[in-house]
Amino acid sequence: MSKGYKLTASTAIHKGDRDYQQDQLTLLSHPRSNGCVLAVLADGMGGRSGGRKASDQVVMTAKQLFERYSPVTDDATDLLTQLVQESHIVIKLTAISSEQEPHSTIAAFLINPRGDCHWTHAGDSRIFHFHGDQLVKRTMDHSYVQSLVDRGMITEQEAQVHPQSNILMGCLGTETDPPMSTHVINQLTAGDTLMACSDGVWHYFDNDELGSILSALPAREASQFIIEKARERAHGGGDNLSLVIVKLEPLNS
Repeated sequence: MSKGYKLTASTAIHKGDRDYQQDQLTLLSHPRSNGCVLAVLADGMGGRSGGRKASDQVVMTAKQLFERYSPVTDDATDLLTQLVQESHIVIKLTAISSEQEPHSTIAAFLINPRGDCHWTHAGDSRIFHFHGDQLVKRTMDHSYVQSLVDRGMITEQEAQVHPQSNILMGCLGTETDPPMSTHVINQLTAGDTLMACSDGVWHYFDNDELGSILSALPAREASQFIIEKARERAHGGGDNLSLVIVKLEPLNS
């Protein structure tokens, strides 16, 4: 049975106005299964090199687990859960050996050849699912500001500019177990777009604007445009930026 779509994808990463690049990302095609991809994005925190060590550990763990993954026999949500738990443990061990305080967010999504998609996240790196220019669903941050939104104390718009928007309620590498939210899309269709990005990106856009950009531009052009626009809007005070875009294009396009 034809899936009716082809995958096109792009990644982008920029240091922003920071001295160090602590974001890390990867987009992996399965070595033995065509149409199976894993996108992983990690925003590291802690000291000069601590944050980068943490985000590197997330990506390395993802590569090792995905290498052993079988789309036919293995459960994708189990893989993502294992990715969060193992990354968390390895980052904690790094902290003990290096006497730093490395932490990291994670946002990861896996698309199987049959068209189902699974995602997980911890922290405030986000995953968006659009169909055309319409937002279908996005992750909800594990953050102080999101908890205020959830309780109806501030609006989404106020959250975007809240002075405490960088305070996380949990992530990888902390003393307590990381929060972990998962989601399953049973069947992707042509016209769907998935994007994972760090807060250095989403902070500068609302959902409608992202939907417009992602639907109007090919994946590579969209990633470049989003990075350039975020840099422009940061006015010299921008965080590290990273994003992964996967578009499901109609076969006849």
